[in-house]
Amino acid sequence: MPDSTLPATFVATLRALTSWFEAERVPYVTIGGVAVSLIAQPRATQDIDIVIWLNYERWESFLRAGQAYGFEPRIRDALDFAVKSRVLLLRHQKSGVSIDLSCGALPFEQKMIERAITLKIDELILRVPTPEDLIITKAVAQRAKDVVDIESLLNIHQNLDIPYIRRWVDEFAAALEMPELSENLERLLHHR
Repeated sequence: MPDSTLPATFVATLRALTSWFEAERVPYVTIGGVAVSLIAQPRATQDIDIVIWLNYERWESFLRAGQAYGFEPRIRDALDFAVKSRVLLLRHQKSGVSIDLSCGALPFEQKMIERAITLKIDELILRVPTPEDLIITKAVAQRAKDVVDIESLLNIHQNLDIPYIRRWVDEFAAALEMPELSENLERLLHHR
């Protein structure tokens, strides 16, 4: 897949991120607009969203190690914020690109990382979710752009595991007490 689907600044940032993750042996998956651009259709995005699987005890040393790859916190007390939100807010110094690094804790996040697909974009090797897992993340987020992304994924990927998608979205709907997550997914699937 050509890297022309992503801005050069994003490719440089992703290259530094993947080098950092590999050196620290941290499993990850790239989600959000970057993943949609690579497995569905190109779309604008302001940042890079990634889910990592890393024990809390390693967060501080992991963050320090990221400095060697050009990553710095976007906010003061980034670790305190991450403890509360499970998100490390970072910036790549050289490119200026913002990164939202979610520290996975849910069984779904672990499964999504395990099931991730490896893409080769010129010299960059990147892990992205299966179309099904990306649809699930978008179905739970439920912003207007997420609905558009789900429609794009449904149109491009015809042989999806719909029962798998339903099962996870139903689990999130029950856990969050938000039945509308399942209802909205069914509306999108019905128009497929």
